[in-house]
Amino acid sequence: MKGYYREFFLFPDITVLMMLIVASMGWIGWSGLTWGALAVFVSGMLTFMFSEYLTHRFVFHLKPPKNQFLLNLLKRLHYDHHTHPNDLHLLFLPLWYSMPNLSVLALIFYLIAGSWGLTVAFASGLMMMLFIYEWKHYVAHRPIKPRTKFGKWVKKTHILHHFKNENFWYGVSTPFVDVLFGTLKNEKEVETSKTAKDLEKRV
Repeated sequence: MKGYYREFFLFPDITVLMMLIVASMGWIGWSGLTWGALAVFVSGMLTFMFSEYLTHRFVFHLKPPKNQFLLNLLKRLHYDHHTHPNDLHLLFLPLWYSMPNLSVLALIFYLIAGSWGLTVAFASGLMMMLFIYEWKHYVAHRPIKPRTKFGKWVKKTHILHHFKNENFWYGVSTPFVDVLFGTLKNEKEVETSKTAKDLEKRV
């Protein structure tokens, strides 16, 4: 396991993400942790869970666009990951994609709440859930055996998404959102997709 921990934590995007999380949470602690900030932090985590699901299902799994730039973007962000699911450099979301998107969510929150302090707490929740997402995703694609039933369930559903049918089991950090949207299926009731490993072939 030590080798896997090293591989994960020392991956540049993950290292930078951890530094941002430590910095933002340090600022929260220095400014004075409140129940309101804690509640907003949790709401940031929940927001990411839904954003993760919606982006994965409705953006990353778009049918191949005719525009070459958009196609190349989707290939880097997700298509190629389905083709080469264990490629470490395709496993993590690049920061040039994730940070601007989380910043947009944080800006929307600021426009609603009007507080920089609460916005930092919200952004911290977003980044923390992104970190959890990356770890769960990493475990799913490495020969690591989760210790808990929940961890085993999360890994199993993601493997099904890759190798059974790409139209179900979109949740990576947690399959609970799949329950809400009806995409958590019994694997025995789902046909094996011919395009699970090649999203570019979908029509």
